[in-house]
Amino acid sequence: MGAYLIKRLGVSLLTALVASMLVFMLMRLVPGDVVAQMMGQAGGEQAAGTMRQFFGLDQPAYLQYASWLGRVVQGDLGNSWTRGLPVTMLIWQAFLVTLEVALLTLFVATVIGVPLGILAGIFENRWIDNVVQGFNVLGLSAPVFWVGLMLLVGISSLFAWSPPLRYVAPSRSLADNLSILALPVASLALLQVAAYSQFVRQNVVSALHQEYVRTAVAKGVPVRTIFFKHILRNVLIPIITFMGLILIQILGGVVIIESLFALPGLGRLLLTAIETRDYPVVQGALLVVVAAAMVVNLVVDLAYRLIDPRVRVS
Repeated sequence: MGAYLIKRLGVSLLTALVASMLVFMLMRLVPGDVVAQMMGQAGGEQAAGTMRQFFGLDQPAYLQYASWLGRVVQGDLGNSWTRGLPVTMLIWQAFLVTLEVALLTLFVATVIGVPLGILAGIFENRWIDNVVQGFNVLGLSAPVFWVGLMLLVGISSLFAWSPPLRYVAPSRSLADNLSILALPVASLALLQVAAYSQFVRQNVVSALHQEYVRTAVAKGVPVRTIFFKHILRNVLIPIITFMGLILIQILGGVVIIESLFALPGLGRLLLTAIETRDYPVVQGALLVVVAAAMVVNLVVDLAYRLIDPRVRVS
């Protein structure tokens, strides 16, 4: 296990390095820079050159990257070019909001999607299965931004209520915090519940068709024992794997929802930084997203061993 962990950490560091190179170079391929955003048509070439020198944009790209990477290794992501604040502080504040939205969405998707998938699998080709399958098709087909808009417009029209526009941390008021996050989480959860349900149903159906389950049924083993000892145990590992994939997908798709519901999360911070060409914030935020995805994958892989000792890592 120790050798495997060291190997995975090495691969993760290499992946993060490659990702940092791609992010750094792709941002510089976007037309315009922070100087053009700030000055617009005002100011002359001399003033623009002075500002580019101040931000280090007059240096070759490889020197800019080496300088930035050297600071990152020391734990310094630099300062925001447009706000003048430490990037680490901005990302941490935003990441807490994004993490809360992601974990709440994952919780809702798991609590609703797993039972729905189990029911659909057990009652395969019956009316319950047909209803769940219809819901899954709807959930997987509807774009997240459309679901968010429909919830926002529909609830506002029917109940004359809309979520507060100013984010409140759960430490200040849990009730206000949950009321603000209710619609964003519901918008994200619809797709994830459908994906969860479909995935669990397929695994349950596959397990029910296995010979050992048919043998247990033929021997008269109680249905409850068959479900918990044979079906659920074999379905649990794929569910854990899928949970990690769902969490990564939520982190990647939260940008639209945070913008739609004015949440000060990592996605909204990243979108604003891209629009203003705030390179340090963009690079730092994307690096955090990549690191979070790698941590989730590593935790999922290590969880295999805890759930089922028969699974060997290599």
